Amino acid sequence: MEAWREVGIRIIGDIVLSPSPGKAMRKWREQFRVTQTDLASAMGVSSSVISDYESGRRRAPGTRFLRKFVASLIEIDESRGGHTLRSLATLVVGSSKLQEAVLDMREFEEPMESKEFCERIKAELVVGTGKELILGYTVVDSMKLVVEVPAIEYVRLYGATTQRAAIFTGVAFGRSPLVAVKAMQAGMGGLRPALVVMQGVAKADKLAVAIAQREGIPLAICSIQRVEELLEALRSI
Repeated sequence: MEAWREVGIRIIGDIVLSPSPGKAMRKWREQFRVTQTDLASAMGVSSSVISDYESGRRRAPGTRFLRKFVASLIEIDESRGGHTLRSLATLVVGSSKLQEAVLDMREFEEPMESKEFCERIKAELVVGTGKELILGYTVVDSMKLVVEVPAIEYVRLYGATTQRAAIFTGVAFGRSPLVAVKAMQAGMGGLRPALVVMQGVAKADKLAVAIAQREGIPLAICSIQRVEELLEALRSI
C-alpha cells in the first residue's frame, strides 16, 4: 500500500537523520511492539546484530539493512492486523509539527475499560464512570500541540478510531488539554475522545474538571513523573 510506503520512508529518514541511529531503531521497534528476537528472525539475522546496533556497539546501519529493518517491522505488523501502521499512516499526511508533537500512537486489538486503562498507567479517574471503552491511545507533547499545531490538524490524533485515550504530557496548569479537546470537537462535529489523561500535574485544575463535567469528557490525572516511564507503561499493555 502507498500509505505503508510513506510510513517506511518516514521511519528510515528518522533513523538516518538521528544523532543516535541505534536509539532511533530501538524506538521504532518498540513502537511496533516487536521483540529483538522476532525482528531478527524476520530479517534473517541473529538477535545480537539488532542488539549491537541499538546499543551503539555497531556503526550506523547502511541503507540496505534499514530497508530490511523497516520492511520486517511492516510485515510483522500486517500479520497482526496492521494496527500500528494504521495509526502511523494518519500522521504521515499531517504537518511536521504534528508529527513532532505525537510521542506515541496505538490501536488495541481488544477494547479496555477506562478504569483498567488508568490503573495500568497509574492514573486517577477524576471525571467518568470507569466503564468507558478504550480502543487505542495517542500521546502528545501538550505544549507543542497547543502552541505549534494548527487546530485543523487535531483530527489526525484520533488515528483509526475516536474511541481512544488522548494523553497529554508536560501539562503545566491543567487547562490547555481541555481547550485542545474542545477544538477537536469543533473540527469533528462534536466527537470527542473516550478519555483525556493529563501528565505533569499533581491534581486536576478546577476549570478543567468543570469543562470535563459539562462536556461529558472523562478525565484522569497520571502520577507517573517521567514521560519515558509513561510510554513504557503504555507499551506494556
